[in-house]
Amino acid sequence: MSKISDVKAIQVFDSRGFPTISCKITLENQISAFAMVPSGASTGSKEALELRDNNLMYHGKGVFKAISNINNKLASLIIGKDPNNQDEIDKILIDFDGTDDKSSMGANAILAISLASSHVAAKSKDLNLYEHFSEIYSDITGENVNSSLPMPMFNILNGGEHADNNIDIQEFMIVPNGANDFSEIMQWSSEIYHNLKHIIRSKNYSTAVGDEGGFAPNLQSNEEALELIIESIQKSNLIPGGDVNIALDCAASEFFDGSNYFFRGENKKYSSSELVNYFENLITKYPIISIEDAMDENDFDGWKLITEKLGNRCQLVGDDLFVTNEKIFLDGVSKNIANSILIKFNQVGTITETIKTIFSARKNNYKTIISHRSGETEDTTISDLAVGLGVAQIKTGAPCRSDRIAKYNRLLWIENEGTNILLNE
Repeated sequence: MSKISDVKAIQVFDSRGFPTISCKITLENQISAFAMVPSGASTGSKEALELRDNNLMYHGKGVFKAISNINNKLASLIIGKDPNNQDEIDKILIDFDGTDDKSSMGANAILAISLASSHVAAKSKDLNLYEHFSEIYSDITGENVNSSLPMPMFNILNGGEHADNNIDIQEFMIVPNGANDFSEIMQWSSEIYHNLKHIIRSKNYSTAVGDEGGFAPNLQSNEEALELIIESIQKSNLIPGGDVNIALDCAASEFFDGSNYFFRGENKKYSSSELVNYFENLITKYPIISIEDAMDENDFDGWKLITEKLGNRCQLVGDDLFVTNEKIFLDGVSKNIANSILIKFNQVGTITETIKTIFSARKNNYKTIISHRSGETEDTTISDLAVGLGVAQIKTGAPCRSDRIAKYNRLLWIENEGTNILLNE
């Protein structure tokens, strides 16, 4: 394969209007490709470090330091390398940084190169990106994987850090797992989403949207949000709990004070055990099949309790808990907490580490969900990653806003053009 001849990074902007990095890699044969890095708002404390300038420009959110690290330090390390050797490139970047959290060069700088390398390698081989990811997975893990289309979780009602409203639970998602194919998934989700808008408007609530495209009204309680979603599913002539289920992302670390969980919107306080009982009541009353970050990332007793009590009834997803880090994840496995892991490649910083974490989760019978971040771009890498690695689920926001829709549209094209790529069961 033609070797890398040039690496160039510039500052671009994410869906919240904050700076992020775009990196372009060019090969000796003049084939080039670029990728863009996402950014999160609700972040785990153990995530790899997103390097920001922290000066007066862009409210401190500039990424010129990270870009300088790419253009003036990291680029020379991989020029002359084969982009198809993803693990070699990622190891060079990790070793040069030399820190556990990539704080020297910045995880955003390292990820930008890692992503761009995968894009240009796929392009040079005239492969779809998801096909290339399947090959990388096999190279890194020694095992083959069947490509498949993931089941989306559509975040149609936003709260927490993703919206300026009084809802404490961060994401209320629909999971149309009764649909027959991805096209029908998109039809159902679009119809439910627009019916929800009409219902919210009929109650004289705001139909403004949050960071991920879900509506963000002020409501009386978290349960009112669930009731609105149930009504919107029924108005779409679909069956709650049959055609369409519900998933939650609580982002509990955002309302944990070190001792108790405080729902400010409802002025209610819960101990860990009381919060577990609260969730037990919710999944009994509503068709909730998945709860993400139900407890604080350091509340291991709470995680153990909810796993023991609800783990056989509900998917319990660790996001802030595991931050896509294989070592942290395996520590959680040893504690018997959660039964699923959210995968966000900017939490760990490279494609190689992301793949290793997914492989480790599979070996330990944990479900995996590929996820976007609240600060997104038009980059659709996660769609190809989910398909190429055969990951069963994907989170990438509401069926609204181009930064979210781009990922769904990419999956529609993969369904349309892919040979024997079916919905993951």
